[in-house]
Amino acid sequence: MKKEYHQLSVEETLHSLNTSTLGLYLDEIEKRLQQYGQNTLIAQKKTSLFQKFIAQFKDLMIIILLVAALIAAFAGDISDALIIFLVIFLNAAFGVFQEAKAENAIDALKEMTTPSSKVKRNKQIKTVKSIDLVPGDIILLEAGDIIPADVRFISTSSLQVEEATLTGESVPVNKNTNIIKGIDIPLGDRKNIGYMNTNVTYGTAEAVVISTGMNTEVGHIASMINSVNQTITPLQKSIIHLSKMLSILVLAIALLVFIIGILADRASVLEMLLTSISLAVAAIPEGLPAIVTITLALGTQTMARRHALIRKLPAVETLGTTEIIASDKTGTLTQNKMTVEKIYQNDELTDAITTKMGINNLMRAMILANDSKKSQDGLIGDPTETALIQYHLTQSNFVSQIEQEFPRIASLPFDSERKLMSAIVQKDKQPILFIKGAVDELLQRTTRIEKKGKIIQLSDEDKKHILKVNHELAHKALRVLGFAYRPLSATPTSLSSDLLEQDLIFVGMVGMIDPERPEVRDAVTQARLAGIRPLMITGDHKDTATAIAIRLGILDTSQKDAVITGSELDRLSSAELNSSIEKYSVFARVAPEHKVRIVKAWQSKGKIVAMTGDGVNDAPALKTADIGVGMGITGTEVSKNASDIILADDNFATIIVAVKEGRKVFANIQKAIQYLLSANLGEVLTLFFMTMFGWDIFAPAQILWINLVTDTFPAIALGIEKPEKTIMKKKPRGAKSSFFSDGVLSSITYQGILEGVLTLGVYWIAIKYPFHTSNSLIHADALTMAFATLGLIQLFHAFNSKSIRHSIFNKELFSNKAFNWSILISGVLLSATIFIPSFNDIFKVTPLAPIQWLIVLLSSLLMLVVVEIVKYLQRMYSK
Repeated sequence: MKKEYHQLSVEETLHSLNTSTLGLYLDEIEKRLQQYGQNTLIAQKKTSLFQKFIAQFKDLMIIILLVAALIAAFAGDISDALIIFLVIFLNAAFGVFQEAKAENAIDALKEMTTPSSKVKRNKQIKTVKSIDLVPGDIILLEAGDIIPADVRFISTSSLQVEEATLTGESVPVNKNTNIIKGIDIPLGDRKNIGYMNTNVTYGTAEAVVISTGMNTEVGHIASMINSVNQTITPLQKSIIHLSKMLSILVLAIALLVFIIGILADRASVLEMLLTSISLAVAAIPEGLPAIVTITLALGTQTMARRHALIRKLPAVETLGTTEIIASDKTGTLTQNKMTVEKIYQNDELTDAITTKMGINNLMRAMILANDSKKSQDGLIGDPTETALIQYHLTQSNFVSQIEQEFPRIASLPFDSERKLMSAIVQKDKQPILFIKGAVDELLQRTTRIEKKGKIIQLSDEDKKHILKVNHELAHKALRVLGFAYRPLSATPTSLSSDLLEQDLIFVGMVGMIDPERPEVRDAVTQARLAGIRPLMITGDHKDTATAIAIRLGILDTSQKDAVITGSELDRLSSAELNSSIEKYSVFARVAPEHKVRIVKAWQSKGKIVAMTGDGVNDAPALKTADIGVGMGITGTEVSKNASDIILADDNFATIIVAVKEGRKVFANIQKAIQYLLSANLGEVLTLFFMTMFGWDIFAPAQILWINLVTDTFPAIALGIEKPEKTIMKKKPRGAKSSFFSDGVLSSITYQGILEGVLTLGVYWIAIKYPFHTSNSLIHADALTMAFATLGLIQLFHAFNSKSIRHSIFNKELFSNKAFNWSILISGVLLSATIFIPSFNDIFKVTPLAPIQWLIVLLSSLLMLVVVEIVKYLQRMYSK
């Protein structure tokens, strides 16, 4: 079996790549460029704006509406046909506008790559374009560089590389050239390998390029992004399901009425065709796609004000169905900023935030044994070292004073083998060595300890106590550094660790951590109350991940077996992972492909999964999840462009705000659908039975006018209703829910029947107790009263629809100003057809007498009363 590069020695690596430490020659470079191609990432072919626009018309509901528009035109109502076409066009244009930012994640990956690199070629050091690098090139790296390709280090000096965007590990990794045994080694543990687009934070190195372009680990992620299919959201599934139901309804009713009419010889073929057309128009809620789009758009505006930016409209509603939030740890749950949390000195362990240290040798060691530097943008350097300086900048103003008082004259850089770093400073010509490093290594070189300003011999008991505290802090996921010092008799002429880093005086320890965001624990609690299960996915070690998860409330202390590592995941087949996935809440030491497997495993359980992340490594999982949530501040462009939602403030708590808004959006769309379909069912039943009874039926123009006037404005206004108080105390609806869940279908049915019965009842009353003696006027009045009743019933029913279950009188009935105006405007437009004489002929209606209007109003109000009674009985029954 061929060994991987981390298993090979430096010599074996160079030999396998047919290169040397002197670098490649020009003729060989040209051959390899032909063989491997440029060191760049290949983007997936993008669709044009025109293709995106055309794709909007592939939706079944849009097709139905196009047919409805043609039907309206065929019925002779060109103006209404044009209105429907306009609604369809605006809906498509809005969808394209929201999704115009095509998947440019690969472009973002390209932009992250450093434009040039220092390379050895023809035995000379040159600066070349990074896209021209080939396997076998020898490159030179130093602090501040971005690694331009995947490399095997051939020499290092105190090298540290920050790999959080790839592995998720928050602390820079110490790199070396040692051989690493084993095949299935996580990326974060391959200490002799560097990866494209990761950052050198400390030290220098010489490395040989082993992979370029799409063959790198980042290229592997790019391939995963390209291969991931976009998930259909629950909202889209619900609309597709609704479209199919309406299609069947439209065809069945229209065909049934046409056949019955012809068989019963009720009218000519053309007249029955027009009747069937009227029924088809009545069955289709023309404004539904526009109402869904507008409601979603209003939701995006609300969420934008709360720092959640929506890239794709359906994502607003999808958040409301979320059952699982799988969150990356570094930068999302935590601050991605090392912070001093614990101080150990004088045999006491204290909280750093409450410790007033004062000037002592522990403070001096923290400040002086430190290579971080100040700049206009803040502190630059290793995050651990900058955390030490930042602590003292926050606590006091002594940093500059100490640095000036103890100027550095030499240093021994950090070494991954001895795990120590020393600085030699002097005061009044007296040289002093200050040192920091791993506690166990430091204690091996320590003979004395300083306690409250007194220096005494370091006893075995002291050592045991120090190691015990060190272990306790490490177990709580803190990174622990020990500090010591040693006065020197003279300025050293040789910087030897064996000579200088001995006979040390121990002064204390510091425990540091990448702390959790302060708002996250409350957000986790809120998520649990809302029936959402939070998960943590990280590249950190198992102990660190467990400790952070306990601090956040994702785990409790009895759930430590709910943690699984990436290597353990590799040993599970897809079937085994799918069956056991519900056992785990924390996933540690994971690679990008693990995240995708985790998301898919939860999806196999029928769960709606939201994945949050900020790094390159998160992008495939963000696309695979039902909804991807990227971080706006710390997030890479790759993660942002792979996301459906971006958190502008990187605040985990904003996700819960977005979930609430998503639930509100669904509830409001559900109210609008109940209102629209019950109204349209009432229209269909009215027309159907008018046909069966041999009565005059509504003209297509009357049906279209009722639909356009009463459907559009009130339904849109229902889309901006305030959320009900219990909305975040309910469990998520889940993947199998639809707009007809929770008794909505039965409500649509009985309310539609009620509308039909009341309208037909008014028609019957008008015929039974006529206001005129002329038979033609009697039928004209009856049809006009039925027309007015059907329209007003729907406006009163809009008030019923403000809450599916609760009484409207328990809410602020008139608090929604947009709703109030919509009812008023719709009522005026409906009444205008009867009150304005010039409209009477157009809409085939007659003026009504006051007594006729009274019958219409009382019958319409009955809709409000009956539905309120039914909702009251439903609430009593549910209790």
